[in-house]
Amino acid sequence: MMMGTKLVTLLFILILTLISVPFSAAFHVGVNYGTVANNLPPPHQVANFLKTKTNINHVKIFDANPEILAAFSGTTGISLTVTVPNSDIPSLSKLPKARSWLSNSILPFLPETSIRYIAVGNEVIATSNKTLIGHLLPAMESLASALHLANVTGISVSTPHSLGILSGSSEPPSSGKFREGYDKAIFAPMLNFHNRTKSPFMVNPYPYFGFGPETLNYALFNSIDVVVVDPVTKLNYTNMFDAQVDAVYSAMKRLGYGDVDIVVAETGWPSAGETNQTGVGLEYAAAYNGNLVKHVNSGKGTPLMPNRVFETYIFSLFNENLKPSVSEQNYGLFKPDFTPVYDVGIMKTDQVRLY
Repeated sequence: MMMGTKLVTLLFILILTLISVPFSAAFHVGVNYGTVANNLPPPHQVANFLKTKTNINHVKIFDANPEILAAFSGTTGISLTVTVPNSDIPSLSKLPKARSWLSNSILPFLPETSIRYIAVGNEVIATSNKTLIGHLLPAMESLASALHLANVTGISVSTPHSLGILSGSSEPPSSGKFREGYDKAIFAPMLNFHNRTKSPFMVNPYPYFGFGPETLNYALFNSIDVVVVDPVTKLNYTNMFDAQVDAVYSAMKRLGYGDVDIVVAETGWPSAGETNQTGVGLEYAAAYNGNLVKHVNSGKGTPLMPNRVFETYIFSLFNENLKPSVSEQNYGLFKPDFTPVYDVGIMKTDQVRLY
């Protein structure tokens, strides 16, 4: 009888474990909430929609819009990444200005609004603006110091980078390295900052910008077979996203900072584009982002970083009708009326199917 009771108990625990894994497992996919449009719903509706209807728990905005920050007050489980505009970087490199910006833009909303990261600018290196680039790390240092002086914990400072930070020889992934002249002058001290402050290195990998006719399925996560074998590591790659992230990791490791966390600050695929634009359409966007969600939440990591989870932000939450091109207007997961453009498995009703 005792053995039977133990067996039943063990089976009960096992069932509970199996049931609880999908719902207790962290959802690692967030969204970029852009606002370059004239038809978007008010922020309080957006915050309520994300909280009640989706599994999204990370939201990145491209400024420090007080209306948005206030709208996410009390949205338990959703954290924000707030962005400093590129134009503000030089002034924020001075501690007094950084403290003033923090006092005006962030502190009034804490702790009711959960803020996870402050992103200092966006793809600053890609601007080739020497003034911005020269002030980037000092601004990051100043904001980190301002947070410390304000006794704020739980907010990290970072800056998102395009894959243009890598040299042209970053294929295969094991050969990834930062652009010559930028590696030791810019990225070594920046990675040292990330290492000291335990903040992540943010990158914006877009397989959409890297595919050709022969690599479309590889870019969309639709390849079952191995497409790329790294001749150095002998590791196999079935999708371009992993290859791009591993190339960044290789560049970081080359400078001695392979332990710094990586956050994917942007990635996505447009659901519409210009006439005769190949690889663009509803089915392609649904395939990329749907497969991305499954891949990230699987926790399998990448070939060079197995079992490592990457907080990943899809670009973007809404279609934005004031962007300059058709494709840029159609990166959204949702239309302005909250209708899904396509299904990628982020709605609460998708929980069982997702995992």
